Amino acid sequence: MKRSGGQILVEQLRLHGVDMAFGVPGESFLAVLDAMHDHTNHMKFVICRQEGGAAMMADAYGKTTGKPGICMVTRGPGATNASAGVHVAYQDSTPMILFIGQVGRDMIEREAFQEVDYRRMFGQMAKWVAQIDDAARIPEFISRAFSVAMSGRRGPVVLALPEDMLTDVVECADGRAIIPAEAHPSMEQMAQLKAMLQDAKKPFMVVGGSGWSERVREQVQEWAGASDISVGAVFRRQDYIDNDWPNYVGDVGIGINPKLQARVKEADLLLVMGSKLGEMTTGGYTMLGIPVPSQKIVHVHAGAEELNRVYSADLPIHASNAAFAAALTKMGPLDGKAWAAATKQSRVDYEAWQAPVTSPGDVQMSQIMKWLDETLPADAVFCNGAGNYATWIHRFHRYRRHSDQLAPTSGSMGYGLPAAVAAKLVNPQRTVVAFAGDGCFLMTGQEFATALQYGANIIAIVVNNGMYGTIRMHQEREYPARISGTELRNPDFAAYARAFGGHGETVERTEDFAAAFERAQKSGKPAIIEIKLDPEALTPRQTLSQIRDAGIQAKTHHSDR
Repeated sequence: MKRSGGQILVEQLRLHGVDMAFGVPGESFLAVLDAMHDHTNHMKFVICRQEGGAAMMADAYGKTTGKPGICMVTRGPGATNASAGVHVAYQDSTPMILFIGQVGRDMIEREAFQEVDYRRMFGQMAKWVAQIDDAARIPEFISRAFSVAMSGRRGPVVLALPEDMLTDVVECADGRAIIPAEAHPSMEQMAQLKAMLQDAKKPFMVVGGSGWSERVREQVQEWAGASDISVGAVFRRQDYIDNDWPNYVGDVGIGINPKLQARVKEADLLLVMGSKLGEMTTGGYTMLGIPVPSQKIVHVHAGAEELNRVYSADLPIHASNAAFAAALTKMGPLDGKAWAAATKQSRVDYEAWQAPVTSPGDVQMSQIMKWLDETLPADAVFCNGAGNYATWIHRFHRYRRHSDQLAPTSGSMGYGLPAAVAAKLVNPQRTVVAFAGDGCFLMTGQEFATALQYGANIIAIVVNNGMYGTIRMHQEREYPARISGTELRNPDFAAYARAFGGHGETVERTEDFAAAFERAQKSGKPAIIEIKLDPEALTPRQTLSQIRDAGIQAKTHHSDR
């Protein structure tokens, strides 16, 4: 049967199991939108307000479901806006496919209206970038896109769709749902791992990367628990392990517990599962020696290109998280008497690190996090972007199951709100909370309208301290008392919520938060709770003034020298 390129594309997406796509409409892919009209009962097209938000929703969908998140945008400005979400997906190893409407094939290389060469534009932030010039080859390209996005180190794929190609009527065969390629550890490698662990006195396990699931979590916890090995999660992957589990000892990321950092440095064997050991996990590449760490390293990763990339591993294992977790189960537990006491002490240190702290002002964020932790269901989803406000979540909240945490390891601002919308659409029965700073929120705040449009009753908590807090922190350290470019004048965020038809609350005291949150829940609407935080409460460890004073002292010491 002859079909248009737009029809072929949509039917291939359905064949590959796509049930939801995010995007902003554009004239360059009208034929795709028209074809989607025939599949509205099976595939929801979530209309977003800006392409960056749409791409971040697709990333959150990919993290939540394990399937490629689908995003559709128009050429030029649409694609450049969407690049923010593609960058998140690349650094976070999230499966995603971005479709971009492109100028007609007869206009290529003329700098036509909004024309961009996407192979060059996205070359360093996607696993594969291509343009489909022949409608008959759409099934081939779509199958390859799903395979690339899901195989090895997962990540984004970008496909450009010339406008005239989408209206071509051709005859071609359909593809079929792909089976992602998966690498497995060898028997010899597992035997070597077992021998190395049995010789160790201070082993430590770190989990991260992509391709995680509840099944993987259960297998890892069962093996590590029986072996008495302590386990930490890398930056913004805290939901990979049940934080109430006795062997979980904290996150190896920004603002790391100093005692946990010492534990990692003193380990004689690091079993790194899934993580690429990037900057955030290694304290700016300072916790491990380069290229040969002082600790023995067993590095497990689904992407062969990541092994020995920065750190020379004593045992590199090319395997997916799922395959390696199954191999651990088959290998069986170890005798952990040599390190059992250290594991127990690391847990004590973690629980002490989570004890609420007192910070300046009438709002105590650690107490608010404690209330949320004790009140919300175990499967509540917490989403956030980037900013100092996120340190309160990372330090004081406990995650209980996989996909409870949606946060960009790439450190992208504006992620929390669109991620929360996607999470609520995928799992409408779960409580979904989006955290944002005042600067972070307004980068994608327009997607609150998307939440209203689709009845995604999220609760957004905007921590307002009137500045770009993280940059101000660095500014005070490096250029103390010289404030420049970090002040913000903000709207009434509660009124902002009401303007869209949502529910709004303003909190200026800790004791008022619980009632405000409960009213937001009962409203039956998407809600925003604005928390007015004292600017001095910049981090759980140091106030703004303390950071400034330390910066002044460092500058004085340097000049005296």
